[in-house]
Amino acid sequence: MSNLFQTINEFFQAVKENIAFVLQFLGIAVLIFFIAYVADRIAKKKAGIQEKVFTTRMMAMVGMFSAIAAILMLFEIPLPFLAPFFYKIDLSEVPAMIATFAFGPVAGVMVVFFKVVLNLFINSTTTVFVGEFANFMVGCSLILPAAIVYEFKKTKKNAITAMAVGTIAMTIFGSFFNAVYLLPTFSKLYGMELDALIAFGTAINPNITNVTSFVILAVAPFNLIKGIAVSIVTMIIYKPLSPIIKSRHQK
Repeated sequence: MSNLFQTINEFFQAVKENIAFVLQFLGIAVLIFFIAYVADRIAKKKAGIQEKVFTTRMMAMVGMFSAIAAILMLFEIPLPFLAPFFYKIDLSEVPAMIATFAFGPVAGVMVVFFKVVLNLFINSTTTVFVGEFANFMVGCSLILPAAIVYEFKKTKKNAITAMAVGTIAMTIFGSFFNAVYLLPTFSKLYGMELDALIAFGTAINPNITNVTSFVILAVAPFNLIKGIAVSIVTMIIYKPLSPIIKSRHQK
């Protein structure tokens, strides 16, 4: 219990010290929520569905899926044959994808956001919220495009298409985000030259010599593998879970 209180105190201390960045993070999160909400309303209007975006059942399921996602964030798998040790795969986007298919894009984005917040309370932050911001942004780049595609046509075939679109979007966005923001920011954060970070990639693949080759040969395939893994697991478990989720949603 004392460790929990210590972690919470460290979290709030980090928030206090980095309030400007936290507010920027929250502002971007609000913008993404707004995009998800507009997409949800447009899709429902086009389908002639008169249904609220926020319901008690939806919020309860979001809470449950967020907790599961936060736990899944603790189980990270490195891919040492492909990317440096600081890139690790977890399947925390699976509950977000399931929530998306069951309740729409707003639910999916909420799960991505709240699992990051819950993980902060579990582990605090070692990156002054930069890593958490990156996790949220990259996670939404998978969930939101998939949600928008699926929301307009809810079939199994379109679900596969939606996850393929989300995976491609995450691969492209994640590569760009790493090149222009994440790698330079971590370089400054840890007092390392950017070339030193690139060197970790060079040790795995000699063809990695700069930021561009790093994101093309390490980050892009890493995100592609993660998107495929999340999609496969979602397809496997969503069908058995959907009767339970939908029965709760439709009562």
